Amino acid sequence: MPHVTTRDDVKLNVKDWGKGRPVILIHGWPLSADSWDDQALAIADAGMRAIAYDRRGFGRSAQPFDGYDYDTLSDDLAAVIEQTEAKDVTLVGFSMGGGEVARYMSRHNGKHVTGAVLIGSVVPHLLKSPANPNGVDSSVLDQITLGIKEDRAHFFAGFFKSFFGTGLLKHPVSEEVLEWARDVAMMASLKATLGCANAFATTDFRGDLSSFNVPTLIIHGTQDQTVPIDTTSRVAAKLIRGAELREYDGAPHGLFATHKTELAKDLLTFLTAHEKHGAQVPVA
Repeated sequence: MPHVTTRDDVKLNVKDWGKGRPVILIHGWPLSADSWDDQALAIADAGMRAIAYDRRGFGRSAQPFDGYDYDTLSDDLAAVIEQTEAKDVTLVGFSMGGGEVARYMSRHNGKHVTGAVLIGSVVPHLLKSPANPNGVDSSVLDQITLGIKEDRAHFFAGFFKSFFGTGLLKHPVSEEVLEWARDVAMMASLKATLGCANAFATTDFRGDLSSFNVPTLIIHGTQDQTVPIDTTSRVAAKLIRGAELREYDGAPHGLFATHKTELAKDLLTFLTAHEKHGAQVPVA
């Protein structure tokens, strides 16, 4: 598989499918680019180019000790855009990947970007604070950190049940999908897993959102227990000019698997409409 080399000499594994207008897919924590396969195939089959990469420290990318902050991660995204020679790009960020989209738009002035999609995204600010009273309490992050340090495999076994909305009476994904997700999560380094958990939980993206000057679609499940919609996407939709919010009623966090057909359809609808109306037209 091809690789991109970041400015600090970290090799990122890249999957590059199809030809046409590029769509860059940024995965969530603690998975890899493989989580995008269903949507990437639909995009490539529709005559576009689907580019997905493993974040540093995850999947088949290199596992450096440093660089798990959003400034560095957005610089990694910039390297992917530059080295794949992608122009007129639509960025699609899932969960913590939404933060990379937001930080890239501000830190890199949205260079080459003509559309954005945030799915189950942590944007604009997840952590509870006096300025963000509806956020997630810091004790939740402390519990995640403790669980990962004590027994990472056991922690992820429980984590992904909530992630995909699996319970006694609900089985939106198979046991095999749960096992696959845990196996992929275990491919990441411990340092990357902890560093990125801290980054997506604590980073405040509210200052980045004014940089969104392109058509933006926001998708989120109303029963997301991993990244609550009231704290994130419903707020982001009000702060990003012209953003469209599409809520999946009763859906959990892992929409790429639980609602993969609906998600692919909504992505293609947005991408096709975006293309028809001209990629270079910014949001007024």
